[in-house]
Amino acid sequence: MELTIAHWLYLAGTCLIIVTMLFRQNVVVPAILMSFVIGWVYNGSFLSGVQAIFNASLTAAGELFHIFLIIAIMTALLQSLKSIGADEQMVIPFQKVMKNGHLSFWILVFVTYSVSLFFWPAPAVPLIGALLIPVAIKAGLPPIGAALAISLAGHGMALSSDFVLQVAPGLTASTSGMEAAVVADKAFILSIITGIIALTIAYFMIRKSIVLPAKKNVIAWEKSDENEVSLQSEEIEVRKGAYSKVFAFLVPSSFLAIVVYVVLATFSDTIPAIADGAGAAIIGGIATLMLIAISLFRNYRKSLKEVSDHLVKGFVFAFKVMGLVIPIAGFFFMGSGEFSASILGISDSDQAPAFLFDLVEASQHAIPDNAFITGFGILLLGMVSGLDGSGFSGLPLIGSLSDAFATSVGIEPATLAAIGQMGAIWVGGGTLVAWSPIIAIAGFAKISVLDLVRKSFIPVIIALTLSTIFGLLFL
Repeated sequence: MELTIAHWLYLAGTCLIIVTMLFRQNVVVPAILMSFVIGWVYNGSFLSGVQAIFNASLTAAGELFHIFLIIAIMTALLQSLKSIGADEQMVIPFQKVMKNGHLSFWILVFVTYSVSLFFWPAPAVPLIGALLIPVAIKAGLPPIGAALAISLAGHGMALSSDFVLQVAPGLTASTSGMEAAVVADKAFILSIITGIIALTIAYFMIRKSIVLPAKKNVIAWEKSDENEVSLQSEEIEVRKGAYSKVFAFLVPSSFLAIVVYVVLATFSDTIPAIADGAGAAIIGGIATLMLIAISLFRNYRKSLKEVSDHLVKGFVFAFKVMGLVIPIAGFFFMGSGEFSASILGISDSDQAPAFLFDLVEASQHAIPDNAFITGFGILLLGMVSGLDGSGFSGLPLIGSLSDAFATSVGIEPATLAAIGQMGAIWVGGGTLVAWSPIIAIAGFAKISVLDLVRKSFIPVIIALTLSTIFGLLFL
């Protein structure tokens, strides 16, 4: 297809969004304005440009709503668990085994990773930070060690694969022909490799500062609150009962059973494979039933209202953390021939432009046919996109470019996409950006968020480099 002015405008828009990210500014306005300009120029109508703004967001919202729904449901479930004190019951067993600083580091890693896989690190970190950080410090782990364990395990290893909820893989695959489940499988392997390397390096960096268990450790730590971040959360009326322990066991056990099934179904032939997206649907359905059951046991008279309240809070949280992705994703959906027809108001979808793929095809002669250059280029682009502090806004772009470049260099598109996803979320999801959710971790650990970023830099960069090489060679 011959390149038009609209193609060059799409390229300019993509570059503008990347530059805006580099300057740590929000990319929503550039995405909206460029959607308007491209719609106007392509159709030659000002009104078409105006309509393209709305159509782009509408198309993206329709494609991504299942992601918002699963976040809302899981957040609502976590709120209901807090209302019966089951959240505390879930971590009490780990408090009893944190005997020294070395054990405490790896227990924090395990608990954070496990909880973050199901509930995401943003809502899970307050639970872990409030209940386990003081215990770890008393056991001899320095505050920076506790913060590193939680940050790298939760906002790094767990969030970068997002293997259970598959929000990140869904976004990455949304603007391409890839399946989210395939991207999730690749990302899961890369996230484990990246996480193990980063956490091991971080542990050896702080192990000499681990001291003997003593109550004075906590006393000294509680006095050092100069850099503490004020974290206020809504008070929840807790009503405990015998059912608290039951649900504290039942909820994680149910989800663990689903994860085991999905893993076995994915990596073996002994269990029938499930359809793409079915895993998230099963988890969402069970979470909803658990939410209703908890509310009935807590107060059956008010259960109808409580379930509704929890769901409303869940949707508020979902749109707060993901809402800005919609107009950004809308712009990148415009670059796909599959969605550009509905955005640009073209009746014949076969005539719809595929701006991104047309540009890549036209420039393939200038792109080195080298898998490593392409792989590390996608990784770098992912890291740049993560500078916005969320790690998610650039994922649609990562998916589109991975799908476009993969054929010319002989790499599976899902592998490239997973590599880019690692870069975006490990940087922006909360390990190397001080204006990201790791502010909360630093607040609970009572340390400077800049110190946490500095300590995380070397482990994360080394880990991402090695996992990218592994992905290019073996995935």
